[in-house]
Amino acid sequence: MRRLLAPNPSPFTYTGTETYIVGRGEVAVIDPGPALDEHVAAIMAATEGERVTAILCTHTHRDHSPAARVLQAATGAPITGCAPLTLEDDGPRADAAFDPDYRPDRILDDGETVSGPGWTLEAVATPGHTSNHLCFALRETKALFSGDHVMGWSTTVVSPPDGDMAAYMQSLDKCLARNDRIYYPAHGDPVTEPQRFVRAIATHRRQRERQILDLLEQEAQPIPAMVAAMYRGIDPRLHGAAGRSVLAHLIDLETRDRVWRDGENWAIAA
Repeated sequence: MRRLLAPNPSPFTYTGTETYIVGRGEVAVIDPGPALDEHVAAIMAATEGERVTAILCTHTHRDHSPAARVLQAATGAPITGCAPLTLEDDGPRADAAFDPDYRPDRILDDGETVSGPGWTLEAVATPGHTSNHLCFALRETKALFSGDHVMGWSTTVVSPPDGDMAAYMQSLDKCLARNDRIYYPAHGDPVTEPQRFVRAIATHRRQRERQILDLLEQEAQPIPAMVAAMYRGIDPRLHGAAGRSVLAHLIDLETRDRVWRDGENWAIAA
């Protein structure tokens, strides 16, 4: 397995998007990243003398899938993986807008595989960050390419309307039920103790939910006020993304009849 870092660092992508090359001779490229000439050239150089037989995308945010088309044009490899998804997104991340030109040759359902000499990649459906998010499990080494579902540097943004906190928590539980040895995320370093790491993420999300309920028990309030209280000290550029995750928690709580909304304010349900 080889890893290439796309030159697209930001407060949301950390050092950039990680592209992974699996196999030797006949290889798969996972999350080819943004359509940056420098990055596509790096992928081509890394696979020189080999044949790219599959291009896989975990989801269709613009920092993950656009280079798939360029790579396909250069190699002829099929684009495989997540379903296409295009939504209007009023979230704070310009880089996370959906890729409207993503056209997969094959959509993988949960448990379906793509393979080559010495490698088998299994799709693991993990909706939450986006409804079409897939992880890819490398069966031969018990490694999981975790995309943005589990990142190596921060918790992922769950941004409605497509991002779904209940689905995200269920997908974390799904990961906990697996026996993967290591995670290779699309942002950040490899996760070498995945079970422990995922449990910590789930605990953190439950703590955020508890913070929201504690704040609303004091008084009804809008999301910006909750963000200011809950995310003291973080980069102000991340406040918008934090607000989207708070909204995702609130929608989940509303579905469970724990809170209700009155205009811009949210309150504890009677």
